[in-house]
Amino acid sequence: MAVSYFSSCTSSHLCFSPQIYPRISTPPSHCRFPPFTSLQFLQHKHREKFKEERRRFLPMAATRDDEDPRIHAIASAIRVVPNFPKPGIMFQDITTLLLDHEAFKNAIDMFAERYEGKNISVVAGIEARGFIFGPPIALAIGAKFVPLRKPRKLPGEVISEEYVLEYGTDCLEMHVGAVQDGDRALVVDDLIATGGTLCAAIKLLERVGAEVVECACVIELPELKGRERLIGKPLFVLVESH
Repeated sequence: MAVSYFSSCTSSHLCFSPQIYPRISTPPSHCRFPPFTSLQFLQHKHREKFKEERRRFLPMAATRDDEDPRIHAIASAIRVVPNFPKPGIMFQDITTLLLDHEAFKNAIDMFAERYEGKNISVVAGIEARGFIFGPPIALAIGAKFVPLRKPRKLPGEVISEEYVLEYGTDCLEMHVGAVQDGDRALVVDDLIATGGTLCAAIKLLERVGAEVVECACVIELPELKGRERLIGKPLFVLVESH
């Protein structure tokens, strides 16, 4: 079953609701802002309406009775932006997750707990948002972090792997010698859509003799069936967005 996760109020100036306290001008003591003026009250009502509209676009996450409660905070902190960067695209914006230090920490902690003690020696992060989640995971589990970058971004000798996009091709590159034969690798990105980038990362690491243990993403778009392209490698995600 799938449920939608609503954004919790994280800013103190949003915690006073005129629906809850309709007849008072001074908010409760736990709300740290001065009393509303008439204009501020109307602005607040518009903010509440905006929050309701925004909930329509929050990610959907698969849930079970035994699901980790931290998933709710993570899912509700992710903003979905319609028609970005082009019409028809529902952009999964993790920058709002980064603004919520508790939800961000929950995400890193859940990855670290999963991979601690698995003898992973390399965390490979895919440009660009894999660079956000990969390094703290690597630090937490005692692994080295290796960036997988777009062409002409790395200064040293590189090994590269091309992959197919909807229109054309792209490429991932890694420094020669960054990953050794026999390394156990975890591939990290913020999102899996069609799976092409993760598949290229797996192939790149395996070409130098690494064993790819698993791929890890914050968000999955399951309708695009990206996990089916991961050449048999397992995938761990925190949130499914429908």
